[in-house]
Amino acid sequence: MKYIAEIIQYETGDKPQFLKKLNGGDINQVYHCITKKNQFVVKANYSEKYPEMFEKEKKGLELLTKSNFIIPKVFSIGNLKQLDYILLEYIKPGKDINWKKFGENLVSLHQITNNEFGLDHNNYIGSIEQINSYEKNWFDFYANKRLILLMELARNKNLLNSKDCNKIERICNFLNDIIPNSVPSLIHGDLWTGNIMSSENSFPVLIDPAVYFGHPEIDWAMLDLFGNFPQISFDTYNEIKPLELGFQDRKDIYQLYPLLVHLVLFGSGYYSNVMRIVQKYS
Repeated sequence: MKYIAEIIQYETGDKPQFLKKLNGGDINQVYHCITKKNQFVVKANYSEKYPEMFEKEKKGLELLTKSNFIIPKVFSIGNLKQLDYILLEYIKPGKDINWKKFGENLVSLHQITNNEFGLDHNNYIGSIEQINSYEKNWFDFYANKRLILLMELARNKNLLNSKDCNKIERICNFLNDIIPNSVPSLIHGDLWTGNIMSSENSFPVLIDPAVYFGHPEIDWAMLDLFGNFPQISFDTYNEIKPLELGFQDRKDIYQLYPLLVHLVLFGSGYYSNVMRIVQKYS
């Protein structure tokens, strides 16, 4: 708390009049801060643990501003007392999200396109560095930059054995038989209910991006895995930008990536969930 107050004073010249720790601070310390002139959200962590995390978050939030979602403004990023920090706009939360508007806005996000899949810099998903480079082929990108890399991290932690890894590698060899191709679309990349907020007027707000240009189904699959959404949001999206038939059956191949992330971060409790999907396609 002491250093958070020092960061606020260093950045604004004002002592904080109010500091309240916010939920969801597994990786970062997160506080709501009020000064005489303004209010902020400040996030901080130890610099050596997650290098350039907040620089990457700033870039991700800037990309998301091209959509119709409300995205918190970034006031500054910096380092003080061995802490990296980011100062963000405080958006007063509302009680309920307008889920129809969420579906419309997710279309606006996915309509931001690129010539290739990936991103021009690495970023983070949770506390794991998410490796990005550009690929012309979606199947190669999802196999090489998502499934195989996480599989190797899990194997290095003895969370997957060589037989498990062989099965995942075989799945990667025929991804084009499982999932459809797509125009490279900007996706949030870590779209679960903890990263969706409501403004005071119920307008949907996105935070904590893990952005890249990928397949739009990734966002829906992750939201289905770690959260829930009213049918109106999915129906509204599909009225404007229909997903290809069969999404409900193949969404688990996209859920394999976040489940591998959770396996690496949180351990063997996620093994059975990973292997359920692997066995389906083996």
